Amino acid sequence: MEWIQAEEVEGLLTAGRLKDLDGIVIPGGFGERGIEGKIAAAGYARENEIPCLGLCLGMQVMAIDFARNVLGLSGANSSEFNPQTPHPVIDLMDAQRDVTDMGGTMRLGAYVAQLREGSRVAEIYGRESVLERHRHRYEFNGRYRNKFEEAGLQCSGVSPDGRLVEFVELDGHPFWIGTQAHPEFKSRPNKPAPLFREFARAALDRAEGRNPHLIQLDADSSPSRL
Repeated sequence: MEWIQAEEVEGLLTAGRLKDLDGIVIPGGFGERGIEGKIAAAGYARENEIPCLGLCLGMQVMAIDFARNVLGLSGANSSEFNPQTPHPVIDLMDAQRDVTDMGGTMRLGAYVAQLREGSRVAEIYGRESVLERHRHRYEFNGRYRNKFEEAGLQCSGVSPDGRLVEFVELDGHPFWIGTQAHPEFKSRPNKPAPLFREFARAALDRAEGRNPHLIQLDADSSPSRL
């Protein structure tokens, strides 16, 4: 595992350091420090077919990258980082705009998400309704949803009322999936969260494709990986 400071990503991209990664996890967080690096990492993974899993803020920066570099929405951002952005693809819900007690407005705890039939995330979870924990305040801006989906970034999981986007996934990519939730809160060594399990599988597939493992014969003469 390589721990990468988000503030250093753009320099690492210039040096070609990210090309050797088998997968990238973009975690949650608060504040604008390192945000441009996270956006750049998401874009690099998208363009180079590197498995990428975005968690909470990680999903949000994936949306920002897609808006800027696929949809061509110059200056797209989250209103958390730039309140004057012309394209707030990540924004507050209308009901939160006049609230000053920020701690009381976070979406905390477990929430249900309905997964789109036939989507990658529905396949990963093996069901069409999941319960995942949340800890955030800003949301995917539903006004841009049609633009994203028409360009290939599917909003494959939403709240039961259809208002909030919970999961996104990129058509045709080995694994470019983001969730507004925090599946790591429920993941265990002997029972990994489905998204982590399948992200690891996609990363292993990339590693195997670039650097095949040696094959040995077991006692029963069946091949296995070293």
